[in-house]
Amino acid sequence: MASVTRRPAKSAERREAVEARVFAAVEKLLGEGLSYTEISVQRIITEAGVARSTFYGYFHDKSDLLQRLATTLRESFFLSAASWDPAEGLPGLVRVFEEILRRHREHLPLLAAITETAAYDPAVRSFYNADLDAFEARVTQDLRELQAQGSTDPAIDPVATGRVVVWGGEQAIAHHMSTDDGSGDAAFAAQMAALWWYGAYHRLPGGE
Repeated sequence: MASVTRRPAKSAERREAVEARVFAAVEKLLGEGLSYTEISVQRIITEAGVARSTFYGYFHDKSDLLQRLATTLRESFFLSAASWDPAEGLPGLVRVFEEILRRHREHLPLLAAITETAAYDPAVRSFYNADLDAFEARVTQDLRELQAQGSTDPAIDPVATGRVVVWGGEQAIAHHMSTDDGSGDAAFAAQMAALWWYGAYHRLPGGE
């Protein structure tokens, strides 16, 4: 009986190890300047040092692999965002955006591959959007709670505002990453945080 209870843990550990090797291989190949469409499954398994049967035991195809990569990466971004409590105020929000930009820089080739593939692959696009939908819902709920506490303008439409700050922020970050070498990250994080804070989380009634 004891061996049966240990088996799931070992299976999970093996899955995590295989996924980590495959994910690292993809990021390495992308970092070498290859586009995701140029990277074959054979190239991935050779770089990762896993058998083809092992790869297909964990991933249906390259689209499934990219979806899993996107999910893992997005979760790390949103964990950073979720770590912020509105009670921390503007300095805490600046810290969150600095961390999000740092993570973007670390995975820039992969993010570019996800964005490129999402443009023509509905499955990847669905995964790409799902995390943003969840984050939008969290921001909307935050705004409703702040309104109930009297901490932000009661005239704010929480749904519309959540959509603007989340999806607009996503586009702004993507553009910043593609046009800035990193020297402007601190200023960008500070301004993004200020826009969120004074435009949504702590907007005075009447726009004063």
